[in-house]
Amino acid sequence: MPQRFRAPVVLPCDPACSVIRDGVVDVGDDGRITFCGPAGEAPGDLPVTELTGILLPGLINAHAHSPMTLLRGMGGDLPLLRWLNEIIWPAEAKLRAEDVRAGMLLGSVEMLRHGVTTSAEMYFFAEQMAEAVLETGARAVLGGPIIDLPGVDWRRMIEVADRWIDADGLRFGPGERIELSYAPHSAYMLPVEALRQVTESAAARGALVQIHVAEAADEDARQRAEFGSVPRLLEEVGMLGGRVLAAHAVHLSDEDVALFAARGTGVAHCPGSNAKLASGIARLTDLRAAAVAVGLGTDGPASNDDLDLWEEVQLSAMLARLSTQDSTALRAKDALLLATRGGADALSRTDIGALEPGRWADFVHVDPDGPAFATGLDEPDEQVISNLVWAAGSRQVRDVWVAGEQVVSDREPVRVDRGKVQSAARDAAARLRA
Repeated sequence: MPQRFRAPVVLPCDPACSVIRDGVVDVGDDGRITFCGPAGEAPGDLPVTELTGILLPGLINAHAHSPMTLLRGMGGDLPLLRWLNEIIWPAEAKLRAEDVRAGMLLGSVEMLRHGVTTSAEMYFFAEQMAEAVLETGARAVLGGPIIDLPGVDWRRMIEVADRWIDADGLRFGPGERIELSYAPHSAYMLPVEALRQVTESAAARGALVQIHVAEAADEDARQRAEFGSVPRLLEEVGMLGGRVLAAHAVHLSDEDVALFAARGTGVAHCPGSNAKLASGIARLTDLRAAAVAVGLGTDGPASNDDLDLWEEVQLSAMLARLSTQDSTALRAKDALLLATRGGADALSRTDIGALEPGRWADFVHVDPDGPAFATGLDEPDEQVISNLVWAAGSRQVRDVWVAGEQVVSDREPVRVDRGKVQSAARDAAARLRA
């Protein structure tokens, strides 16, 4: 049944980051938005849900490894490559399918409670990840990692992705909640032949490729020596000619930035993880100036160590300002758009990330009852957005909808029992630590 949601403030996250006073969002039977604008301009009469605060699009986590909730806190004081080789990969060798499902359920619940409705995931046992996301009611872009390690056959990993997409299509589930992708781990963890094969498979199916690019300064010395940079390598194998999301993209040259801009490559900026692992500060202002599509990612909850994208919103602005010595380098509304519309653009998606007719009705209700909004919502538009970004964040997220279906009510998940989800994750983590 079509429905209408009305709130004192609606943030559609259009390119101008407009503020609609006394706004409504109309949702059709198919779970897509049919109207977003002032209540006085809304067409026809619909059943109305009156809300008290701010409505805005669900946030998009453009890069995550959410089942790593099970590994949270492990090796937290090591640099990236030691952390991977000495702690994470040995622990992941013990993972079973049911462990990943438990970790993904917990991660999905955590994100939904923070107002994150979509996440781009790269992790093992992708089918179990899909099951978990469909159970919580969230939305995800999934890819099982393609990696070259002893005892691991990267060719078979590509074949598994091929077969799954050929069988189920790129998107499936209620409200097209699941999108399938290819997820080669990185250029330094795969031979050039593998990157070429991924490129061919993804191009044949119109699929997104998620790949770590230039995260740490010392990770890809061999690739840089041979090709000049990882982006140039990806261009040589033809990958940048398709849909690509480059995660991290910290250590880029001017030429790399220009190449991404020319090829329409998206970037997932992960300021929290990059800072915690001392990987560096990505060139966010340069990427934006070049019109590269940039979204925000948490990375995994073992390198962040949470899945709260509102923190990345704040960090993206803080680090951009600090690294440029310019307090205007990234305004509050710019940072908010990175987490919504920007994430959709980085993923090459036009059906999420904004409250616009035709897009999925993924949206969040922010409760005004708290210190951040104690002075009210009648302040100037810029001040409302500033208070949302800098003072409120995930603490004020109260309700969440995906494809028009409520999945969080009064801060608790609707479809799953949070206590049982946490208990299952605790049991799985205990086995991995043993």
